[in-house]
Amino acid sequence: MRSFLIGLGYEPIMSEYSDVLYDPRHHTHSNCLQEIPNADMVVLLIGSRFGGKAIPEALSLIDLDNLINSSFDVSVLDDADKLSVTQLEVLKAIDSSIPVFAFVDEKVWHDHLVYEKNKELVSSIKFPSIDKPESAKFIFEFLNFLRQRTEGNSVIPFGKTEDIENHLRKQWSALFQRLLQEQRTNRTDERRSILIAEQIEDLKTAVLSTIGSSQTRDVARGVIKYRRLNDFLRGLALPSPDLITQSQCSLEELLREAGIVGFKPIPEEKRRMGRTAMLKEDGTFYELRFGEEYINRVSMDWHSFSSLPSEQRGVIFDALSDRDGMGMSILKYRDVPFEDYFEEKKAENAVSLEMFMEEAKNAHPEESANKSSNTNGETASTGS
Repeated sequence: MRSFLIGLGYEPIMSEYSDVLYDPRHHTHSNCLQEIPNADMVVLLIGSRFGGKAIPEALSLIDLDNLINSSFDVSVLDDADKLSVTQLEVLKAIDSSIPVFAFVDEKVWHDHLVYEKNKELVSSIKFPSIDKPESAKFIFEFLNFLRQRTEGNSVIPFGKTEDIENHLRKQWSALFQRLLQEQRTNRTDERRSILIAEQIEDLKTAVLSTIGSSQTRDVARGVIKYRRLNDFLRGLALPSPDLITQSQCSLEELLREAGIVGFKPIPEEKRRMGRTAMLKEDGTFYELRFGEEYINRVSMDWHSFSSLPSEQRGVIFDALSDRDGMGMSILKYRDVPFEDYFEEKKAENAVSLEMFMEEAKNAHPEESANKSSNTNGETASTGS
């Protein structure tokens, strides 16, 4: 396998060739796991031997909670302290989002099928492909974990080395082809996005050029510039619309008028974008479709908007409010306490309103200042 990988232009990382740094300040098991994030891919060979049982220090280098959601069968993690070093290396790769190409000896694969049919008798069965009977359960359950992963769950049986080489050669060639294809697609999408942006700017210019007075043009520009701010403010239950058109207060003070006292990240389901809960004094909350960074952008828009003359602000806000529901609904009020609404997915560490606004300002000092002034790859190969 080493010669094959070198022949493809890859650099194998193998402990047998001193490629792994054995830092004398740590146990060799920990050193093996610390090497994994330096690789771009991991090739796993599952055979008849279990390998050495990992020490607790090595296990502490893996986020087991993160792995629980990576497979539909996580039974092997119930006894994580009994796993081998090789198995922990693979778990570390998965935890680090490093692709794992897994291969299993076809004899082990066959016995694994027998194991699946007779789990209750596993202690009394001697599997021909497994060196030590006591390790059979951990090898087979690890196979289940790999096969039931939510992604990257391909496990390929092999009878000889050529089987592995042929599979990897085809897979890596296909990955390279996919990379080239995606690169072409991305460039096409980028050009299309630039063209659309230019057309929008041309359209804005054409519309503004048809407006007579300069004051009306300023209002038209404001309608375009403050659309996001309007979509945000329309979702708040402010005591009076005059706060939007007349007030010179900060966004923090404006949110307090709406009863907002803090923020919390909303526990997310898979493939959902980050959302934020804007907490009220009574525990209920507004659900914001975006993360806290969105509020920082709104804050800058409000700083600019509130510096306009009151009459102009009123015209802009009225024009935006007359879009008959065309604005995006980005805020939704939830008339239940936050902790009750997300009962089993509670977020920790609520951020107070004052602290959040201060952090947002400090995170973008350049933008705040502007607003003030401008009113060859590596492959790791592991075996077991």
